[in-house]
Amino acid sequence: MTTEAVPQSQPSQQSLSTAAARNLATTTKTVPQMLGTTPRYLLRALPWVDLEAGVYRVNRRRGFMLGDGLVATYVDGDGSTRVIPEDLREVAVLSQVDGPVLTALAAAFTEREVAAGELIADADAPAGQLHLIAFGRAEKRATNAYGDDTLLAVLGEGDVFDAAAWAAGTTVPYRVKAVTGCTVLSLDRRTLVELADREPALRARLDEFTAGQAPAGPEHPIALRSGHSGEPYLPETFVDYEESPREYELSIAQTVLKVHTRVADIYNSDMDQVQAQLRLTVEALRERQEWEMLNHPTYGLLGNVAPAQRVRTRGGAPTPDDLDELLTRVWKQPAFFLAHPRAIAAFGRECTRRGVPPQIVELFGSPFLTWRGVPLLPSDKLDLKGSATSAPGTTNILLMRVGEERQGVVGLRPAKVPDEVEPGLAVRAMGVDRQAITSYLVTAYFSAAALVDDAVAVLQNVEVSTYHDYS
Repeated sequence: MTTEAVPQSQPSQQSLSTAAARNLATTTKTVPQMLGTTPRYLLRALPWVDLEAGVYRVNRRRGFMLGDGLVATYVDGDGSTRVIPEDLREVAVLSQVDGPVLTALAAAFTEREVAAGELIADADAPAGQLHLIAFGRAEKRATNAYGDDTLLAVLGEGDVFDAAAWAAGTTVPYRVKAVTGCTVLSLDRRTLVELADREPALRARLDEFTAGQAPAGPEHPIALRSGHSGEPYLPETFVDYEESPREYELSIAQTVLKVHTRVADIYNSDMDQVQAQLRLTVEALRERQEWEMLNHPTYGLLGNVAPAQRVRTRGGAPTPDDLDELLTRVWKQPAFFLAHPRAIAAFGRECTRRGVPPQIVELFGSPFLTWRGVPLLPSDKLDLKGSATSAPGTTNILLMRVGEERQGVVGLRPAKVPDEVEPGLAVRAMGVDRQAITSYLVTAYFSAAALVDDAVAVLQNVEVSTYHDYS
């Protein structure tokens, strides 16, 4: 005899459901979150100078630096590559030459294509030509005292060589070999000599270089004497200053925040709606501030690196050798590297490949990679460059010394502004309009300055897409 199972009936509800209970509960809320917020390590690591006025003047010894040290070119209507005449003043011997002479020199450049691996200039050859790389990449190499081949520098678009040998008519002390296909513009020395015979100012400048009287350093020298005995006449000297020192005006970032009075009046508990809106607006302004301090064409740090402080990577990916080269440019009390997170990851891969893992240091409550004891701080404001057909991408790595007392990089901000809520940042109520909307003017004042040229250096065209098979 079989027994059939009797279906069990569903029990009736014996307690309050969670769905109904939520109507009486207080929800725990977070403040509004924002994906675009970053630690902004540059703003945190820079020492700040509070300005009583809105201008910061950097007084220096008189020097010889011109622009970016690169000679620009353009492609004309028939496809030929031409030199921009005014940019020839980046060549020291031509820095004080009149415009018509520069135009004549620019027109005399001849163009040629150089295949990868081909020599552009050979060591110990007479300096009959001044060479300009319009497109491509080349290596400057020489034989050292022990007979080994040595890489002196990597040359790229806009680089000129060898101007000193070309002006003086001496031999080139190194050879230059194309790494990629290059477009090279060359100017024969005979053109320079012929123009100098007609232009007294150019002839005087050439004679200075030939006699070795042109200044060797970046600043006007101070006459000194040392190691002497007896009572010789001591040299007389003075320290000359720049007659027109650079002045940095505070830059600005602004927006107008609007909040309806109904929201501020009756939807303000238990979180202040105006303060929540202002907090996120201030975050966005600070993010823009860091980007401008790096990339602004006038005062941004990337655009104000001196020519001698620019380093090109040896092979694309950032290697320990490349960062060591940066350290030779900012060797006086370097503070930190600043790099895109992907550039730091690429450097880590190169260290792993070589078996030299970087040490870790803790700053701002977080761990950071270091190289030679100098921390690498990440910032996504150092843009990645690339195209639809190339790997993303290339970027730059900065190294800087910071602080006024060290003649380094400093951030600039006003000492005090009305309605200030943070240093250099003000929130000013603008009133209520006829639509019952309250407006708030949010303003940040800031700038950045490098006090001397060797306060900052940059590693250019850093490739971040190189990976290795460690198996």
